[in-house]
Amino acid sequence: MRFITTALIAASVVGATAAKAEMKLTSKDLTSGKAMADAQVFNGFGCSGKNISPELVWSGAPEGTKSFAVMAYDPDAPTGSGWWHWSVFNIPADASKIATGASGDKKLPAGAVQGHTDFGASGYGGACPPAGDAPHHYQFTVYALKVDSLPLPDTAPAAMVGFYVRANMLDKASVEVTYGR
Repeated sequence: MRFITTALIAASVVGATAAKAEMKLTSKDLTSGKAMADAQVFNGFGCSGKNISPELVWSGAPEGTKSFAVMAYDPDAPTGSGWWHWSVFNIPADASKIATGASGDKKLPAGAVQGHTDFGASGYGGACPPAGDAPHHYQFTVYALKVDSLPLPDTAPAAMVGFYVRANMLDKASVEVTYGR
């Protein structure tokens, strides 16, 4: 009986150490489940935020990660297809952070490319739901990818970026915030 107990304990320890690391995404600018700050709200379309891209910090990427992508999406937008607020791809595998304001300051990790948002331009476009709507949900997601880069130009629409990202995804982590006006 002692042998069986020892074998079970050893198997449990081996299983625990072999467990997959969990990919995580955090931000000093975004708190999951909370309202988005005015700093990250769009400046236009009737909104008067500062339109500053948030800090994003990730960890726990799986083995085999060759690059990252970040996407920000509002599934509640009254378009029938949601609204893409940001897409960044070809982020090098050794990166683990995007600093606050990196989109506007052009201080993304070397080699990173920003695709077009549904605002029609590259770069971060903050929250700006229609006045009177219930608060919308904004999903910021980092994706670990199995390829060094996506074969897309900086004019690629976010939906196209999303297609390539999902086709090459190893893992992902998200932070979801809300905003209404």
